[in-house]
Amino acid sequence: MATKVYIVYYSMYGHVEKLAEEIKKGAASVEGVEAKLWQVPETLPEEVLGKMSAPPKSDVPILSPNELAEADGFVFGFPTRFGMMAAQFKAFLDATGGLWRTQQLASKPAGIFYSTGSQGGGQETTALTAITQLVHHGMIFVPIGYTFGAGMFEMEKVKGGSPYGAGTYAGDGSRQPSDLELEQAFHQGKYIATITKKLKGSA
Repeated sequence: MATKVYIVYYSMYGHVEKLAEEIKKGAASVEGVEAKLWQVPETLPEEVLGKMSAPPKSDVPILSPNELAEADGFVFGFPTRFGMMAAQFKAFLDATGGLWRTQQLASKPAGIFYSTGSQGGGQETTALTAITQLVHHGMIFVPIGYTFGAGMFEMEKVKGGSPYGAGTYAGDGSRQPSDLELEQAFHQGKYIATITKKLKGSA
């Protein structure tokens, strides 16, 4: 039976979604792993999103909280809001009380990726504060550390991401994930999928 890795994300302007797509490719490159993209529900009304110039959502399916139990591992992605995950993703996690009561996500590995507006905008705090959500579910946080190699030490160009996970800088919204950021995202997907497969195989 295939190892299921769910890449679950919220993306308002598409930056997180682009990282998610690369993470899926990386996870799917591991033999025996089935990787699937999911979005969490939007909480803002269309009128508000229009005023924020947010583009229409893609056709990636919406995940219900209880469906998380079907996966063997996860990579959760979201933009930052004042150094923490966006409220849309927090609202999704707030609805996982049933899974928490039965500890259906306990012992399952999970990684985190993110997008921030600037270099001081929460590349580490967004992931750090999100770990509390995993802890209460008994999940195993899987950081990428420095396994991405030389790409972790890039100093000549702006590069998002950290040992916590892949990341990008959106700036005013016009900047898109760089090739190096996308490569790091691919690496994260492959890395977490490999660990998820090992954990499932030893269970």
